[in-house]
Amino acid sequence: MTRLTVPITVHDRPSALADAARAAEMGADLVEYRVDTFCPPEVDVVEVQKLVAESPLPCIVTCRPTWEGGAYDGDDMHRLDLIEAVGNGLDGVTPAYLDVELKAYESSAELREKLGLVVDHNNQSRPDVSTGLILSSHDFVTQPADLDRKLMAMAEAEACRVIKLAWRARSLRDNLEAFEIVRRKLKPTIALCMGDEGLASRVLAKKFGALLTFAALDPAQGTAPGQPTVRDLKELYRWDAIREDTAVYGVIGYPVGHSMSPAFHNAGFDETGYNGVYLPMPIPPEYDHFKATVLSWLEYEPLHFRGASVTIPHKANLLRFVEEQGGEIEPLAATIGAANTLTKRDDGSLYASNTDYAALLDAVCDALSIGRDQLAGKTLGVLGAGGAARAAVAAFAQYGCKVTVYNRTLDKAQALAEQFDATAKPMDELGETSYDILINCTPLGMFPQTDATPLPPEKQSILGPGVVVFDTIYNPLETILLRDAKATGCLTINGAEMFVRQGAAQFELWTKQTPPLEVFRQVLLEKLSAGEE
Repeated sequence: MTRLTVPITVHDRPSALADAARAAEMGADLVEYRVDTFCPPEVDVVEVQKLVAESPLPCIVTCRPTWEGGAYDGDDMHRLDLIEAVGNGLDGVTPAYLDVELKAYESSAELREKLGLVVDHNNQSRPDVSTGLILSSHDFVTQPADLDRKLMAMAEAEACRVIKLAWRARSLRDNLEAFEIVRRKLKPTIALCMGDEGLASRVLAKKFGALLTFAALDPAQGTAPGQPTVRDLKELYRWDAIREDTAVYGVIGYPVGHSMSPAFHNAGFDETGYNGVYLPMPIPPEYDHFKATVLSWLEYEPLHFRGASVTIPHKANLLRFVEEQGGEIEPLAATIGAANTLTKRDDGSLYASNTDYAALLDAVCDALSIGRDQLAGKTLGVLGAGGAARAAVAAFAQYGCKVTVYNRTLDKAQALAEQFDATAKPMDELGETSYDILINCTPLGMFPQTDATPLPPEKQSILGPGVVVFDTIYNPLETILLRDAKATGCLTINGAEMFVRQGAAQFELWTKQTPPLEVFRQVLLEKLSAGEE
């Protein structure tokens, strides 16, 4: 069983024990007491022994020196005394593990001798010793060049019960190396990648059978870059549901740290009982980065990587990648020139599609209570000429709508309109012609410029009962454009509905299950209410 472990930086015994009690309540299996500054000579070693004896959960005790990323800057003698005293325990109570750096272990015969007396190993003569030794190595800059040497040194050290290797991930590919280290099963192993690119190694530790993963009580109490909170691990990433055969999905973009998609899709998996987990996947903009990373994740079979949402700046990269790999591209995605969904089918083939256009079509059709085939002949005004506008023009033109594109730069509107047999007009002519449907694909009105609108009062004569006004902005949920449209009797659709529907289409592609739309809407509203984007 992979144990969820909460690191606690110890300042005093009462607060550390209170934090440990909180960790237990939140579902942690283990705590790590970081006593870097709570140790001799400033603190009596008995205080540390009492901390271990009174701990509400089994514990690791670590006194990490500054040269390995910790805060202990005292001399080796005091640290040796601490290790020996904690290993001997108080009233027969000792920690489950002591964590000591491989560098210190290899360089100090005295340390090796003292550890040999207080940790359990094959030649231990004391029957009362049960504490295990974690030998660890950390690199906060990059993957160490001698990673394999360190791994084998830990595996061959007689006193070592647990191998721990942690390094700063250079890319998402580093996670795969961490998984392979765990899968070698040389000894019980902890292999973690630090930083945003290393999150997968932490969330998926259970999938690969690592001894443990670390999660902080709250964001301020993390002890390493990229460490998730207990709440995120258990609630957002569904820690308790992760198994060896859990399918992995993600959102690919740069950056993606504030994406709502993980909360959205993981809630859907939870609601439907689908065996999947969805992660943020930051990949730098260049195509070579995209290709190398996505290909490595797809080819690593133990990962069960089955698909991804793809956002800026990789929508064109996805089309190129799937084409190069001999996969199938949805015709309309090829026409639009962008895809937002990668699916690995059961036969291993790849499929690139664009769910934005379906979201636009279905949201409008639902508002009008019609089918897509009934769109033919309706007039549509599209504001903007970017990616969302392109999807809207392509989608509605395909179903026979008479489309007009408005943009501040007329050349861009004309270039888009020409591809889909539409009409182009400058933005200052908006308001002169009425439409059945009006879709805003510009950022006018988006947070924080919420007082802006593409349709000021003098142009609002085109609004009225029966007109559908769709604003693709979802923050705020009700823009000035939608508020004004609603006041004139228009049917209105906010950007949240587009987000929900494009995500729901992805969910159905991957899971072959009916998307829980109300769950998706609720998640989105909660995230927006919390101020997330």
